[in-house]
Amino acid sequence: MLHKALKTIREMHQLSQGDLATALGVSQSHLSEIETGRKKNVSVQLLSRYAGVFEVPPSTFLSFAEALEGQSEARRKNAQRLLSVLEWTLDKPHDRADSKKSL
Repeated sequence: MLHKALKTIREMHQLSQGDLATALGVSQSHLSEIETGRKKNVSVQLLSRYAGVFEVPPSTFLSFAEALEGQSEARRKNAQRLLSVLEWTLDKPHDRADSKKSL
């Protein structure tokens, strides 16, 4: 489910695959394979680069992925909390246009 979490987070931030791939230093096709789950292994280094782009700890992605997998009410609540944290990063007092330029 990590692939789904990574795709969801990219989409929440309204980034294209191409823009994120450039920011991560990978090809768009590589990113596409990750997001579709065809490339199952996301390296620790790549996860760290994701964390840098989205300004969250790397563990956020793993926690979100784990929460997405669960069917229990507690896991759904955890997923919602993590989405709230990610949405908060979108509402930080910085200009979105400047943020996208830095990618």
